[in-house]
Parts: sequence; structure tokens; C-alpha cells
Amino acid sequence: MAGSGVDGRGVIVTGGASGIGRAAALAFAAQGDLVLVADLDAEGAKSVVEEIGRAGGTAVAVTGDLSAQDVVDRVAATALERFGGVDVLVNNAGIMDRMSALADVSDAEWERVIRVNLTAPFLLTRAVLPHMLAAGRGAIVNTASEAGLRGSAAGAAYTASKHGVVGLTKSLAVMYRKQGIRANAVCPGGTRTGIAVDAEQGAHGPATLGPHFVNLGRLARAEEQAAAIVFLASDAAGNINGAILPVDDGWAAV
Repeated sequence: MAGSGVDGRGVIVTGGASGIGRAAALAFAAQGDLVLVADLDAEGAKSVVEEIGRAGGTAVAVTGDLSAQDVVDRVAATALERFGGVDVLVNNAGIMDRMSALADVSDAEWERVIRVNLTAPFLLTRAVLPHMLAAGRGAIVNTASEAGLRGSAAGAAYTASKHGVVGLTKSLAVMYRKQGIRANAVCPGGTRTGIAVDAEQGAHGPATLGPHFVNLGRLARAEEQAAAIVFLASDAAGNINGAILPVDDGWAAV
């Protein structure tokens, strides 16, 4: 693999052009890891790679839709070529739904949200697992959501997708723990990022969900979410496997 300790590990961060992904990419690079920034936003990914380079780190960008198999293959191949392996995979890329209640969810909304939020992490994890298994170690950190813990934090499509991420994480943890692979997830609460919510005002979903956000807690900085991701990927979390960690100022405890 690219590195046996903390320094020099090969790390893939999806959705790394902005928000939590950007903060995670910068944090991994700051501790000496080699970072692949994968994102649909070419300019944003390039900017993060340049920022890491100016700080003396090593990073590369791969641009494309991570729900497409050819893009997933390119991400995995680039990491192997540039870093010699994949020690850490952070499946962070995601999109919001329209806060739609189930009866109002269109086929297009459902299929796109599930494809990006759940199928893409499945595809990329499947692509890198053989390399982690060959090395006998690897850490996978998935970005789930408060919506992966409850039914009152988003619409039907997003909620289903993030519950799926939680299930995927737990399955990975059980299936591969004897092979040295750890899988954990963070469940961010409200966080200051650029993710957009195109909710249809007055529709049943947004109108019903509105009152539940009174218990949201304070908005986190992206760096606070990134710190949890970096910890779960570290040797300090070596016996943490299958954990679903709320990072939400206590929202999950309400």
C-alpha cells in the first residue's frame, strides 16, 4: 500500500471539491496523506488540489459523475497508479432531494438521489475492496446523515438513500472485519456547506418536516465533520468498526 502508518496513505475523497469533502481532503493532506479528490465539479476539484499543493501536499483530481461505472473505474485506477494503493476511501459525495413526501416523489428524483447517494458508494467501494483485501487493511468512511437515523430530517428519497448508506456500512464492517477492513459512517446534522435544497414550498413534505428542524442544534463547520471522518480513518480508531457516528450537536439525542 501507499503507506503503513498515517503518513503517505493513499486516500480517496469523493465530493472533495467543496463542503465536508473539501475539508476532509485538506485535513488528510495536512497530515501527509496522498489525496485523490473526486467530484463532478472540475474547477472546484482543481482548486482543492492546487490548495493542497501550495501547502506542500500531494493530491490529484478526477472529475466525473461517480454514479457512472467508467468514472468509478477511472478513480480507482488513478489512485492505484499515483499512490500505489488505496488505504482510505471516503464516500462523501451526495445530493439532497426536494424534501418530497413519498406520494410526491417523481421517478427522476428517486432514481437520481438513490444513484448518487447509495449506488455510487457501492460502486466505488466494490472497485477498491480487492486492493484493500490484497493489502490486508483499509478504512472506509461513509457520509450518511441525520436522515439515516430518523424519518424527519429529509424527504423520502434522501432518507431512504442515507438509511441505505448506514446498512451498507454495517454490512461491510461485518463481512470484512477478519480481513482487516474497517467501515464506519458519520451522520452529519446541519452543516454549513453549499448543498442545495430545491424544496417545493407548500408541498406536503416540506410543510410536514418544517417543525422538526427546531431541534436541529447549531450548524457545524465543515471542518468539524471532517475531523470525525479523519479520526475514523486513523489508527487511533483501529478497534472502531461498524460505528454510525452522529456529528450533530446532540440532534440525534433529542
